[in-house]
Amino acid sequence: MEPTKLGELLKGVGVTKYPDTIITKVTTDSRDAGEGSLFVAIIGERLDGNDFAKSALANGAAAVVVSRRGDFAGEQIVVRDTKDALIEIAGNYRAKFSPKLVGITGSVGKTTTKEMTAAILETFGNTLKNEGNKNNEIGVPATLFNMSHDTELAIIEMGMNGLGDISKLTRAARPRAAVITGIGVCHLELLGSRENILKAKLEIVQGLPENGILCVNGDDELLMGARADIPVETVTFAIHNTDADVVAKNIMSRVRTTEFTIVDRVNGEFQAMIPCAGNHNVMDALGAYTLATRIGMDAAGSAKALSRYVPTGMRQRFVDFHGITVIEDCYNASPDSMRASIETLAQLPVPGIKVAVLGDMLELGSITREAHRNIGIEAAKMGIDILLCYGENMKLCAEGALAAGITSAKHFDDKTQLASYIAKTMHPGDAVMFKGSRAMALEEVIDQFYEVYAE
Repeated sequence: MEPTKLGELLKGVGVTKYPDTIITKVTTDSRDAGEGSLFVAIIGERLDGNDFAKSALANGAAAVVVSRRGDFAGEQIVVRDTKDALIEIAGNYRAKFSPKLVGITGSVGKTTTKEMTAAILETFGNTLKNEGNKNNEIGVPATLFNMSHDTELAIIEMGMNGLGDISKLTRAARPRAAVITGIGVCHLELLGSRENILKAKLEIVQGLPENGILCVNGDDELLMGARADIPVETVTFAIHNTDADVVAKNIMSRVRTTEFTIVDRVNGEFQAMIPCAGNHNVMDALGAYTLATRIGMDAAGSAKALSRYVPTGMRQRFVDFHGITVIEDCYNASPDSMRASIETLAQLPVPGIKVAVLGDMLELGSITREAHRNIGIEAAKMGIDILLCYGENMKLCAEGALAAGITSAKHFDDKTQLASYIAKTMHPGDAVMFKGSRAMALEEVIDQFYEVYAE
């Protein structure tokens, strides 16, 4: 963070007695507070940051932003909601700079699209992006506070839990262009319908300028249906919708890479390669390419730079384990991402069997039972040889797969037993994919599988 006057940071947020005090760090951790810092007291599920404001001042903080005044000396700025205040403070800081900034949201593929966009933009200039999945009301401000006058390009991924969340983040970030990767059902429990999810994602437009650009998934029927009501220029990208502005054709999937042709109505045709498999990753690559080119990046260079993408965390990581192709994809799961991962497994050109290890999908509300059963049916139809399920709701997935004619589908209540079964089942030339919601921790099954198989 570049040194900034406290009064400048607090514009429209709160009143300070010392507006000319220089702030060199904004933190939500009192232990991280020090000389020249501004501590913002966030109220979380377990801890109330207001209880640590006094400690932050004792550690050297120049001021604290709190939602209730404490009985102690020091500069206290009292606000109604400290999370909202943090976002507004970050927005005031971001206003000091003028990088080409893009925003990313959507139900699936946000982080992959962000990383692919970064792979492109980093070839053109000094680029700032969210680290990991820091895309919420804490992570986005933390990213914006890392901006400096050396920042030429920036990528801000924005997540949400409900209506209004993205509106606050995009108004602070002020993107020049944005992308919506798709409208799924991953927040159905909180928002009730895909239409409400669409409404929440479209809030990203509220941070765009009048001449801003919104890039949307042209294969998503809800986004295409809403296109006429979007108040800024829209650009579409797609695989199946050949009328889209940017289309992928001649897709060639291999075990670890995918090659395709980008057909751009404005810029022409370009060959592209991404170091991962699956059409859903091609869609994310199209979103990244479209976003980059619409803020002025060279089209040929953008297409070429997609090959620099490196999968992060537990998102579809390919491992060659004793001749077995293992897909570690345990970061999260929704019906859309689950379906995409199963399709990727089904299309792998391996000589042996294909095994899907699936864990429960969470936060699906009223469609939970139907969604799990349908995934089993689709796994059978896609040609998966063996389906292994873990989690209470995944019992329905196994039942659906068996009813649809899969060769073998089993449900496990114990991770150790599941890992042992996988180890006995797999042989060189086979492929196995692990996919489940983050809370299911399927990486524990992977680790046990590796350990048992190696014995």
